[in-house]
Amino acid sequence: MPLVKIDIIKGVRSPEEIKNLADVVQEVMLQKFNAPPRDRYQIITQHEPYEIICEDTNLNSPRTNKLVFIQIFQQGRDAEMKQATYAELQKRLEVDCGVPGTDLIISASRNEREDWSFGMGRAQFLTGDL
Repeated sequence: MPLVKIDIIKGVRSPEEIKNLADVVQEVMLQKFNAPPRDRYQIITQHEPYEIICEDTNLNSPRTNKLVFIQIFQQGRDAEMKQATYAELQKRLEVDCGVPGTDLIISASRNEREDWSFGMGRAQFLTGDL
């Protein structure tokens, strides 16, 4: 179950466009990242333009105000699955949401079963609830 954080610049997208962006990300999590159905944990944060600084790491990638940062906290995905997810996110977000490939930054971080609690102060993966 991935936890996905999406950071964007405030005022660039309408609420409907933000919902569409989040929906597309979730579809890719289900299709390419093997997230279980009804496993949707997303945090969307909008920032003032001066609060996001994104250079191009010498890749000559032009950046615009359509910039999208996606952080995926997950367990058990290998490099091949991550690369397929990155590629599908880029393709779908460009086609469905107008996010240029040069404006998409993705980071996946691994965590373990004991790093999750879904409420009630319990580690459901460890207690057998999940």
